[in-house]
Amino acid sequence: MSLTTRFPFLRWSVIRLMLGTKHLEREWQVGDGREEACARYVLANARAGDIDDAIRVIDEFAYKKKILINVGDEKGRILDAALSKAKARRALELGAYVGYSALRTVRKLAPGGRLYTIEYSAANADITQRILSHAGALDRVTVVHGHLGDGGATVARLKQEIKPGELDFVFIDHAKEAYVPDLERILQAGWLHPGSIIVADNVRFPGAPEYQAYMTAQEGKRWRTVTHETHAEYQTMIKDIVLESTFIG
Repeated sequence: MSLTTRFPFLRWSVIRLMLGTKHLEREWQVGDGREEACARYVLANARAGDIDDAIRVIDEFAYKKKILINVGDEKGRILDAALSKAKARRALELGAYVGYSALRTVRKLAPGGRLYTIEYSAANADITQRILSHAGALDRVTVVHGHLGDGGATVARLKQEIKPGELDFVFIDHAKEAYVPDLERILQAGWLHPGSIIVADNVRFPGAPEYQAYMTAQEGKRWRTVTHETHAEYQTMIKDIVLESTFIG
């Protein structure tokens, strides 16, 4: 592991990410074109039709070129394990970014499975579709440009495809202040069943304290939660938490 991997603040792409926080919060892109550059890198370097290779190449880009804010390889393994535990056939993702976690999700779905990934940024939704298409995974993914808090339009669209009690798995990795409101929208839609698993990223860094407090208050009532101590994406300096919560009903 290189010095700049252990100490990410030595990397210019991390400094640029920090300087672009306001743009990131508004557009869900850093503002220096790294997300589009990642898409071009995948299409140029990953074997067509190979999901595993697309994942490998995105990780390579994040380590060697410019750091990305997708879940990353370390936390990705937590995501993989939770998907296997859920035996997921129908999954929902909040926050596609460049499609990395969608790729990890698709390869773990049961036969005939489908992922619905919701992305606020039109540019990121387009990047996600191109990367998924190159990896041969787009036939199992519905990419939706929108967000659950848009006044009901996105929820109404999803209700046409997701039946009550049909979601086995949800991955939450978007605007941190939206974690609890969007989980409540999912519950109100009736999409979960006892045993459905929700995985939430970045609970410590940059932090989703309201979501952590919600799951703590609901422990043993509606949810049963496991806390995974880990690190923020593509480095070993900054600690993070991933919450894996099983719906009791």
